Parts: sequence; C-alpha cells; structure tokens
Amino acid sequence: MARRIESHFLAGPAGKLEALLEEPEDREPREAALLCHPHPQHGGTMHNKVVYRVARGLRRGGSVVLRFNYRGVNLSEGGYAQGIGETEDARTALDWLRQRYPSLPYTLAGFSFGSRIALRLGCTQPDARRLIAVGFPTTYADRSYLDGCTHPKIFIQSTNDEHGPRSELERVLEAMPEPKRLIWVEAQDHFFAGALDELERVAAELP
Repeated sequence: MARRIESHFLAGPAGKLEALLEEPEDREPREAALLCHPHPQHGGTMHNKVVYRVARGLRRGGSVVLRFNYRGVNLSEGGYAQGIGETEDARTALDWLRQRYPSLPYTLAGFSFGSRIALRLGCTQPDARRLIAVGFPTTYADRSYLDGCTHPKIFIQSTNDEHGPRSELERVLEAMPEPKRLIWVEAQDHFFAGALDELERVAAELP
C-alpha cells in the first residue's frame, strides 16, 4: 500500500499553521501521533533531522504522524510566543488530528523544546495513550506541568545530551509520577549524532 503524504495548512490561533501528515508505509494506522519540533528561535522546524527520524520510526511502528511548524516558522503565520502560544498551536494540531482519526488512540511526542510542549499539552489530555519526550531539556526549571501527570511517559535521551545530562534527568524522573520509562541511546550529543538509526529503531519498537 502506498504511503499517504499530505501537506496542510491548519487554522491556528495566530494564523495558518503549516503541517505534514504521513501514514504508515505498510499497514493501516494503529494510532495517531502528534510530533512537536525544537525551539523556533534556534532553527527548529518540523524538518529537523531528529524529528524526521522519530516520525519515520513511529510510522514504522504503525502510527500516522502529524508534524507542524509553530507560529512564525517557515510558512506558519505569527511570531514566537514564549512557549505558551506554541502550546496552543500544538493543541490546534492535536484537535485537527483527532478529528481526522476519531477512532484511533493518540500519542503526543516532541524533541527538545518540543518535548516540553508535548508534555505540557499531553498532561492535560485525559485520554492520551502515551507521551514521548525525546531529548528532554532539564535546563528549564519550570516542570510544574508534570506534577500529578499519571499518563504513560517515555523519555528517550542521548547519553551525552548537553541540555539534559544523565544525572539531572534521572533526578527529574525520580520526582515524576508513574508510569514512566527512560531509554538511553548511546549518541554524541543532544541531536543524537552518530545514533540516528538507533533512535529511529527505538521509536519504531516502542510499545
């Protein structure tokens, strides 16, 4: 079966949001996944190589994946809004995805800044299947959105992540409610240099 790839413009709170929807290559989707990209002020887009590999891995595992650009990124309208507006952009994208696939369970995922967006939004969604945080940055002190978050949470982290070092991330997870899981990927840096194939494999094999 041919993979369906569609480009969309979603009606976001600050204007149109550029988005890309991709279904699995070899099967009907078993879930819908929203994937959030890194910080827009540091070059993050939905085409970031880590985001691309995670999306491909999730599709290999049977997910239909929606990626999108936050406001002010590439063809998305608006401007950077301190993570608050970007969370609302993600909410718009999630609502669109759930309306498109109303019978499927859904996952929220993100890389770096996008992992914070996915967790912040996902913890407010009572029926989210799981939350996936890739390259979670421990450098941000505000993690109150995780207090009381009892959704299944999966953290995938590089062993040499300069923005989320092992000792700091382990402390963060220790204080976090169950259920939670931490997967280390042997990589050179925050962007999983030298380990993108392994990252994709891990994403594909997530339960």
